[in-house]
Amino acid sequence: MESPGLNGKPVSGGTLGDTSGGTLGGTLGAAAVGAADAAEAASDSAALDIVARSGFAVMALLHIVIGAIAVALVLGAPGQAEPTGAIEQLAANPWGPAVMWAGFIACAGLSLWQLSEATLRARHLPRRQRLGKLVSSGFLSIAYGSVGLSFAGFALGNRGDSGDSTRDFSTAVVRSPFGVPALIGLGLTIIGIGVYFIVKGAGKKFKEELRHFEGMRRGRLISGLGVTGHIAKGVALILTGLLFVIAAATNDPGSSTGLDGSLKALQDHPFGPALLLAIGAGFIAYGLFALVRARFGRM
Repeated sequence: MESPGLNGKPVSGGTLGDTSGGTLGGTLGAAAVGAADAAEAASDSAALDIVARSGFAVMALLHIVIGAIAVALVLGAPGQAEPTGAIEQLAANPWGPAVMWAGFIACAGLSLWQLSEATLRARHLPRRQRLGKLVSSGFLSIAYGSVGLSFAGFALGNRGDSGDSTRDFSTAVVRSPFGVPALIGLGLTIIGIGVYFIVKGAGKKFKEELRHFEGMRRGRLISGLGVTGHIAKGVALILTGLLFVIAAATNDPGSSTGLDGSLKALQDHPFGPALLLAIGAGFIAYGLFALVRARFGRM
């Protein structure tokens, strides 16, 4: 329907509506892009960079402690060879609460940085790479955030056994609709991540993150730590994923005990202690590599 304009000429109501709608949509789109650009700029701040690097250093320290616990298991010492057990070891000192809160802040910052990698910075990538970044960095954001929550829990005095938590989680998944396929899917996902770490280590693809020592003698040593560490972590993740798959296949969720349970299960096999020792040493190597990455790696 046409209505008279100010000069007496008819004006199309549809044209007027389309123009205003398009202008409004363009304004909202521009505002959204501007907000995303501002958020990305904030994520590039020096403060977040420092906190995120601190988070990498905390994760490196946890890997070293987990490796040391795994080696100690071969020698008959008690301990939990997984993040909660490592955090418990760090909490057992006079500065425990301060260390726990510092670990929480560092891991929270690293989780936030990974989230920005998965969303804000990934906007500029091609669609396929953007999806891959969303999955990889998004997963890491959740993983680092969960470790941060473990630090906070210890700081507040809430300590639990990781194996029990994993068993309870597996039981809850199995009892839910599509529980067995879901648990198998989780196990296969963890196995896939383990394979990714092995491929990344064997192919030295981690060098993309650390070029500071390229061509230097120290670079070869750091590269050796990276290869050993990534492969050892990949093997440990594959063992952990297998426990989830076996638990689902046998309808025995109690047999899925996480990283600690998968490593301790090696002790019952003929060559298990040697493999456990190698994995422990590999975790220590990965931790040392990650410490270097925390200081000199590309952010």
